[in-house]
Amino acid sequence: MDATPSPAAPPPRPTAKPPLWARFIEKLLQPWIEIHREPATPPFDLDRPICYVIETYGLSNTLILDRACREAGLPSPLAALPGDPLGRKRAYVALSRRRAGLFGRPKNRSHSDALSRLLMAHRLYPDQDVQLVPVSIFVGRAPARQSGWFSVLFSENWALVGRFRRLLAILLNGRDTVVQFSPGVRVWEILGEELPHERQVRKVSRVLRAHFRRIKTAVIGPDLSTRRLLVDRVLDAEPVRKSITDQARKDGTEYLEAWKKAHRFAWEIAADYSNPVVRSASFALTGFWNRIYDGVNVNHLDTLKQVAPGHEVVYVPCHRSHMDYLLLSYLLYTRGIVPPHIVAGINLNMPVIGPILRRGGAFFIRRSIKGNALYAAVLGEYVAQLVGEGFSLEYFIEGGRSRTGRLLQPKGGMIVMTIKAFLRAPRRPVVFQPVYIGYEKLIEGKSYLDELTGQPKEKETIWALVKAGAGILRQHYGKVAVNFGEPIFLDDVLARHAPDWRERNADPEDKPTWINPAVAELAQQIQVNINRAADVNPVNLLALALLATPKHAMSEADLLAQLALSKKLLAKLPYSDRVTVTAMEPAEMIAYGQKIGVLTRTVHPLGDVISIEGETAVLQSYFRNNVLHLFAAASWVALCFQNNRRMSRAGLLRLGRTIYPFVQDELFLPWTPEEFAERLDATLDLFVAEGLLSVASEDEGGYLTRGPGQTDEVFRLRVISHSLQQAFERYFIAITTLVKNGPRTLSAGELETLCQLTAQRLSLLYAPAAPEFFDKSLFRGFIQKLRELKLVWICPDGKLDFDEQMMVWEKDAKVVLGRDLRHTISKLSPEAVSRATSTQVALPAKTGSTEA
Repeated sequence: MDATPSPAAPPPRPTAKPPLWARFIEKLLQPWIEIHREPATPPFDLDRPICYVIETYGLSNTLILDRACREAGLPSPLAALPGDPLGRKRAYVALSRRRAGLFGRPKNRSHSDALSRLLMAHRLYPDQDVQLVPVSIFVGRAPARQSGWFSVLFSENWALVGRFRRLLAILLNGRDTVVQFSPGVRVWEILGEELPHERQVRKVSRVLRAHFRRIKTAVIGPDLSTRRLLVDRVLDAEPVRKSITDQARKDGTEYLEAWKKAHRFAWEIAADYSNPVVRSASFALTGFWNRIYDGVNVNHLDTLKQVAPGHEVVYVPCHRSHMDYLLLSYLLYTRGIVPPHIVAGINLNMPVIGPILRRGGAFFIRRSIKGNALYAAVLGEYVAQLVGEGFSLEYFIEGGRSRTGRLLQPKGGMIVMTIKAFLRAPRRPVVFQPVYIGYEKLIEGKSYLDELTGQPKEKETIWALVKAGAGILRQHYGKVAVNFGEPIFLDDVLARHAPDWRERNADPEDKPTWINPAVAELAQQIQVNINRAADVNPVNLLALALLATPKHAMSEADLLAQLALSKKLLAKLPYSDRVTVTAMEPAEMIAYGQKIGVLTRTVHPLGDVISIEGETAVLQSYFRNNVLHLFAAASWVALCFQNNRRMSRAGLLRLGRTIYPFVQDELFLPWTPEEFAERLDATLDLFVAEGLLSVASEDEGGYLTRGPGQTDEVFRLRVISHSLQQAFERYFIAITTLVKNGPRTLSAGELETLCQLTAQRLSLLYAPAAPEFFDKSLFRGFIQKLRELKLVWICPDGKLDFDEQMMVWEKDAKVVLGRDLRHTISKLSPEAVSRATSTQVALPAKTGSTEA
């Protein structure tokens, strides 16, 4: 029996220009439309025939697509494919279209005859080899300053609008049109499965619709429900209903009374996201940023755009200013990414401001929920609803704004809620996106200074905001950098701590034993990745150099050399590929510092002196602390040679491994002890190459040595060492206080208090210290690290015990610290112990001696 011959391929038709009518309409619309293509380089093969796929048919969509293709030098969708497999002299497919139904009412058509014909043509004619390229079109997504406020009503949304509304959207917002091309897929790859034709068409359509939904969700956000409906869903959830019952039993009231209480909690918490308000705010913020900042630099956003589609994104920025969440939401929105729902403190839920923030995506939570089971249940369920619906989130795991410029120790409450919400309904994988935000001047600088010198935090009020706003608009605050760090995938963390988490039943009331270690690892890695995306601006480097001198001043020549050395350290020993460094040369940095009012120049016949004076010097510690971690290895090497003329390389590396766990915990460093030792080794080589150190001959033991006395090289080392010196002094205070008092004498709390008092007294009597020098939380973290490393442990009576290993640690510390300083600390520590054990010592409200 002869095989049936396959039909011959139809003769190819010559491609043609778009028809005359299309070119005519495009000319009419040209003044009203400006297209932004993403990405700039087409992500598909230009040597293979292209069939574009759009989600919904519309004349405007077709013409916008045609113009975008012509501007990019791509084949026109209005010209036939080779062989015209679609049978209509076009090279695009629309998944759905609106057509008039009964009595003229619009009816959605959810299938595509053209897609069916294209798939069938490939089955019948093996010579066909077309690739499908999905294209998403958004009219009015990105705000434009020339657009009016009325245009907000016609910006891109999830509704399938009619022709008149689409025309208005184009006239009002057409100059903010985004055309996003996705990677192409060969039709033959789709036809790899042996499925009946109808099923194949339905499957391909379903996959393409899911793709368009992911892109649309990433660009304009999920399809929103109202605040009232979301609150109703929260109150109807089983965990909340159970908690309401428990609350009614506890209060001895009816279920309805407890329900009303839960409803008040939910209504207090819930955001009321409004795209028109977000769009309107973007207009106002554009002028505001241009007024107070000289520019906003955004780095590594492209990696987020690659990750965001299909993921639940949780933004976790550092928290340094109230500007953080406004700035991040604004940048995301203007760059085509939906702004997140933001966790805000209830103190910001003020009249007028609160409702605006709520409609911008903020939801308000109380600072403490301990002991309030009903509130915790409502908040946990609200977060679960947001995660389940695919809303992106933003929260600050530090809990509050940093007053010192360092990253604060993280708090895991919101991370726990996020993980538990995901485990209940793991619909979309969760990715945590660390964000570093760096400023050159702080809007809250004066209030931070007041708080660090003992004054109470000023309460947020409308009047305080109005007064602050008037002052803010009269000043300039330099440039801002927003760097996106390496994302962290929750699936990877769960796989390490609970490999079988997918097989477990997620009980909302259950808290598995592995969740705390997972949260701790995740929180630590977030802080590490924020630091790995730091931006080094001129103010950071100027503060790092000048604050290392007793009078915060240097000759211009010395400052130029020190700035050049700092930049060389960052370039030769890069901390991370996401760290960005100012392109300014040292002389330009000094000129810039004078321009923005950070530096003072004193003209002198023997050479100008550059200094930071008064309160400015105190505030500059903030910006120095932003980048301390980048110089940790160099600072440790320099510190070792501050009081030693020579050291062996092996001895220095050994001491580095010993101290590293404490420095790592405080500065969120990314290396293992072995990797840190390797970095120290590389730093030593660089210092030798720069002439800061020299290597003795083998006959002399091959020791590393520094120059004598007050040479320029010794001065450079002293400046570099300063950033880590006070941290090490704090460690020595704690060790000395503990050893002097002996084992089983002090509790952890008593040791914290004594260390803080000793540090304060040291600062009052001798050199002024940075505010964090006597920060009790830093001593608490050091003591906790001692416990983790088993250097100290708690006895049944609550006292700290230790053995001779602590004596070894104290002896090692003496190698680094100078004799006079060691003697001073040893002398002060017993005195503080004596006073504290005999009387209750109150901490001073104001130290009056903060350097920076």
